[in-house]
Amino acid sequence: MQLFYCLDIQGSTHTLNEDESKHIIRVLRLKNGDLINLTDGKGGLYKAELIDDHPKRCTVSIVDAQNNYGKRSFKLHLAVAPTKNIGRYEWFLEKATEIGIDEITPIVCEHSERKEVKLARFEKVIVSAIKQSLKAFIPKLNKVDKFQDFIKQDFSGQKFIAYCDEDHNLLKKQYTPRSDVIILIGPEGDFSPEEIKLAIKQGFVPVSLGESRLRTETAAIAACHSINMIND
Repeated sequence: MQLFYCLDIQGSTHTLNEDESKHIIRVLRLKNGDLINLTDGKGGLYKAELIDDHPKRCTVSIVDAQNNYGKRSFKLHLAVAPTKNIGRYEWFLEKATEIGIDEITPIVCEHSERKEVKLARFEKVIVSAIKQSLKAFIPKLNKVDKFQDFIKQDFSGQKFIAYCDEDHNLLKKQYTPRSDVIILIGPEGDFSPEEIKLAIKQGFVPVSLGESRLRTETAAIAACHSINMIND
């Protein structure tokens, strides 16, 4: 199944943007009468028939609609420090979206080597990943936040902070299945001792992701995969 992303699908017909139209008509060479699949990123999955195969603004007629397609019984929020090599962070965004994630917040920590990111670029990576993995819910991408400010916010569900320490219990032993969860993942230099103390004071429970010392983006993927596997 080939999936296309179209924001705000309403009514019985919809005109796609130029990028999606070009891919459908010029690349895939679809014609009037052909069927395609669309998602609005809000849980809607639509089957539609091409009724105007214009390469810059093709129009479709909705023939079938499903709501809350693939909706899960829990929410996963990862707060991950941006990596110095931004390509590694984009890799995390792509793979976490494919595996299954609901919300992502880039956080700036004491040891962070990168404090600014291009959210528009991140959004494109995420949209491409939901299309690739056939998902109908697009993860929420928040603006960059400072660690100290972020941990003071109200969160529902379980709260964990993952960092290098042999004495922690594994995430899979601390997490309760089907619970909403937020996990903090630090930068290449890990969280500072002061940040760890502040997080614990705010109710975040220290956890381990295994014996190996992982890169930031690898740790984030390991956490994402673990939560999804536990809830599978």
